[in-house]
Amino acid sequence: MQTVSNSIIVEKVKHSKIDKVDFNNLSFGKYFTDHMMVCDFKNGAWEVPRIVPYQPISLDPSAKIFHYGQSVFEGMKAYKDKDQNVWLFRPLENQKRINISSKRLAMPEFPEDYFMDGLKALLKLDQKWIPTAEGSSLYIRPFVFASGCGFHASPSDEYKFIIACSPSASYFAGKVKVLIEEKYSRSANGGVGFAKAGGNYAGQFYPTQLAVEKGYNQVIWTDDNNHEYIEEAGAMNIFVRINDTLITSPTSDRILDGITRKSIIDIAKDENIAVEVRKITVKEVVEASENGSLKEMFGAGTAAVISPIATFGYQGRDYDLPEIKNSYASTLKKRITDIQYNKAEDKFGWRYQVEV
Repeated sequence: MQTVSNSIIVEKVKHSKIDKVDFNNLSFGKYFTDHMMVCDFKNGAWEVPRIVPYQPISLDPSAKIFHYGQSVFEGMKAYKDKDQNVWLFRPLENQKRINISSKRLAMPEFPEDYFMDGLKALLKLDQKWIPTAEGSSLYIRPFVFASGCGFHASPSDEYKFIIACSPSASYFAGKVKVLIEEKYSRSANGGVGFAKAGGNYAGQFYPTQLAVEKGYNQVIWTDDNNHEYIEEAGAMNIFVRINDTLITSPTSDRILDGITRKSIIDIAKDENIAVEVRKITVKEVVEASENGSLKEMFGAGTAAVISPIATFGYQGRDYDLPEIKNSYASTLKKRITDIQYNKAEDKFGWRYQVEV
């Protein structure tokens, strides 16, 4: 049976599978909620979004996603506070960014009202799936891909936009050991590094695999020209603390405009932490480590919020970072998560309540 609410078509599952999920032992991206949002682009326009039972997708073998890689995605979370209210964190930034990514890959932009209305309808229907354990959340994955058929090397004429959700426990990465990359590049000037395109991540897997074989957890990406500048940490933006100054690379064609990154910059300034958005060389980081002025390095992204780096490797040598109390990483992470879980004042207006 289908109903229409706020222009969103809703088809509910007959039987929920939530009782089969052990919410005390969640792992990232393993379980999926009862429903998903689906919206098709056909005949030059987006159709009305639908909320349907979570299910496999049927595609023709000639669907252009398989051949030319038109695919972009986002990562978001929904949170519950102690009173069971549901919150999002800067969702319009995700909506804007997926359209920026889509435009770069010659894909149609998705309407803001469809995005927000569809997401809110999905969360209202699957609100019981939002975990309540400390630090846990509902991971939200909006993505769009070319579903039109044909072997001709050209943009598709049909696309499918989907939002799927997965309950996830608190993310603990532990101490991360990273390798500064000297051969492979994540992206290049004029390319698609600033977009959350699936192919960007596919291209990272092999160099990361090589680093893992050497005993590292992740790769620090450097520029594509001379591998002189620090740019990103795996799939995250990167921050470096030298003495009491926090430094991060400026966004560019090669670097993702991370929402967590922007939030950290604003909160750091509010904490009266000196922040510099500028290029930072590998040489500067190595020298700071050798003279003791390198205090912290950490990645920033949706999944972990902040992931501290304990050791970095470069040219056959490992450099350990000091363990310090009251680190910038811990202070900034707490400020962000307290806003996300409605535990503290949100002076920036980032918290977005979903009426359920």
